[in-house]
Amino acid sequence: MKVYDSHNIRNIALLGHAGSGKTTLAECMLFEGGLITRRGSVNDNNTISDYHELEHERGNTIFTSLMHVSWKDSKINILDTPGYDDFVGEVIGSLSVTDTGVMVLNAQYGVEVGTELIWEYTEQFQTPMIFAVNQVDSEKSDFDNTVSMAKQRFSNKVTVVQYPYKQGIGFDSIIDVLKMVMYKFTDDGGKPEKLEIPAEELEEAKRLHNELVEAIAENDEGLMELFFEKGTLTEEEMTKGLKLSMINHDIFPLFICSAERNMGSGRIMGFLNDVAPAAVDMPPAERVSGKTLNCDPNGDTALFVFKTISEPHLGDMSFFKVYSGTVNSGDDLQNAVTAASERLTQLYVVNGKKREAVDSLKAGDIGATVKLKKTHTNNTLHEKGKPYNIANIEFPAPRISMAVKTASKGDMEKLSAGLHQLQEEDPSLIAEHSVELKQLILHGQGEMHLAVAKWKLDHSSKLSIEFEAPKIPYRETIRKTVKSNYRHKKQSGGSGQFGEVYLLVEPYYDGMPPPADIPVRKTEEVDLPWGGKIVFNNSIVGGAIDTKFLPSILKGIKQRMEDGPLTGSYCRDIRISVYDGKMHAVDSNDMAFQIAGAMAFKQAFLDANPQLLEPIYNVEILVPDDIMGDVMGDLQTKRAIIEGMESAGVYQRLKAKVPLAELYKYASTLRSISQGRAKHSQSFADFAPVPHELQQSIIKQHQTAMEAT
Repeated sequence: MKVYDSHNIRNIALLGHAGSGKTTLAECMLFEGGLITRRGSVNDNNTISDYHELEHERGNTIFTSLMHVSWKDSKINILDTPGYDDFVGEVIGSLSVTDTGVMVLNAQYGVEVGTELIWEYTEQFQTPMIFAVNQVDSEKSDFDNTVSMAKQRFSNKVTVVQYPYKQGIGFDSIIDVLKMVMYKFTDDGGKPEKLEIPAEELEEAKRLHNELVEAIAENDEGLMELFFEKGTLTEEEMTKGLKLSMINHDIFPLFICSAERNMGSGRIMGFLNDVAPAAVDMPPAERVSGKTLNCDPNGDTALFVFKTISEPHLGDMSFFKVYSGTVNSGDDLQNAVTAASERLTQLYVVNGKKREAVDSLKAGDIGATVKLKKTHTNNTLHEKGKPYNIANIEFPAPRISMAVKTASKGDMEKLSAGLHQLQEEDPSLIAEHSVELKQLILHGQGEMHLAVAKWKLDHSSKLSIEFEAPKIPYRETIRKTVKSNYRHKKQSGGSGQFGEVYLLVEPYYDGMPPPADIPVRKTEEVDLPWGGKIVFNNSIVGGAIDTKFLPSILKGIKQRMEDGPLTGSYCRDIRISVYDGKMHAVDSNDMAFQIAGAMAFKQAFLDANPQLLEPIYNVEILVPDDIMGDVMGDLQTKRAIIEGMESAGVYQRLKAKVPLAELYKYASTLRSISQGRAKHSQSFADFAPVPHELQQSIIKQHQTAMEAT
């Protein structure tokens, strides 16, 4: 296969709401470029990109597919991405290596939820964007409304390049105001006939042409001077200005098409070839060190792995972008993260599930390789002795968590291996073995995301699993100062066990004064692994207990704090002073004082007005104005504290503190309330007291569960 020069490589991501026609447009592009001789369809399950069995079952894109096609002098790498927010990790991974995004809009519905949500990520990456208004041949097509919505949501930077001569059932012609020509298609689509713009449309076409020229000139002083001088710009001048404006995120050109009938895709590809930036035109890549790396085919070799999939009978396939230099089959490169050496035994270019071996790939290109032993997603491979480390892709924090159960305890090892593989393929999915909750927790972006993970475990790892609500990691503390004592005495024929301790147990807070009536000889302050503190005072006088036994008393108390008396949760923020006790010259030992300390602590804890604490989360919701009231009303049923709201473009950003116990499946609840138009993020804030009645209910549930085991 031809090795393409870096200046002739275009990397695009097809983006948009589910059902907007991204996959069908990709088929058109491959067909028009001559890569395939017959276009497949989503309904027939024979498209190049949606090839996975699960995608066939569900009828939509779930995994990003890589394709490529030649057009004129260029190679266009195409990443077809999912439209559901649950699979945002796939979208973010694609945007990290994309040089132009193609946002596909459905002319029947305009700007849909998925479009709005994905747009935020394109803003973060500052991805040059074009819009493709699809399905203009639909009976319900409303091009003007779609453009109006796009301008309202994404600003007047959205600039019309094409509009339909007639939309709806009779659609067969596109008026192009950049080329100032009309393209007329046959019923079979494909290559159109170029015609003059009809007289009745000439005024509108000129108006839009002038808008486009002015928009281009506004973003370049040199072009602005030419525009004032001549009153217009040549096509060459407009092309140069458009590219620069796209890179600077100043213009978002808007095209139209009917992907189903293969009308308009060739013009979009022509624009990508002629105008859209190549990787060498884009700002240099950010590195972990804070420095940058230019896309230079003559530079040191460096490639970045942005996606990993598991191939049956072959192992992991790693997808990468060459950021610098030229990578060759057989190259030995070094991993910037692990320092491991990796040999690229074979390089591939990919079209869906099909791959073709190549000898080399230049800077800016995207390819794949197999059998990398110690290289994962977000890793950089570079020439030995010339280290570069591309900045990591930042995947979003999870929004839903479920506990995973297997049908058989013997499957746990197999399950761990399966979950590890899932995380290799999808870093936005996180598996956690919680020692505290004694559960295996799977964190993801939504119920659909976790359902896909379950399907893959069922089918790939042959595991039968079930999801259940994860337990809540409560904490226990006290609100009253008490004294307690406990004598541990045990005789079993030989030497026995004896230890007696007297404790002063207090609720702890930073800066609290020492005990009023008990001397403190030594204080030990311990930051607990689960948060909070325990402060341990040696207040023994007269040698009632040898100091060598004090660590044993503390050890016993800390062990008891790992299994709180109320619900078995971790205890925190307690000060304990050992002020008296007894020991035996023969029978006292470490174990005796561990037990005495633990039992005295438990007794004191239950007498000290114990309090259950629950985790509180910061919740941030991005919500349209018109459904703000519904979202706030639902939050009020969840014991939420609304902290404020602020404008965020066409959204409102609502901030609240919500107990974790109320956030179970909140991603699904929010999707239902907003018809998918809102999204949220959540992060741990602090622990707060559980209301009394709820505390009693939780304690009772715990006791019932313990009795049942």
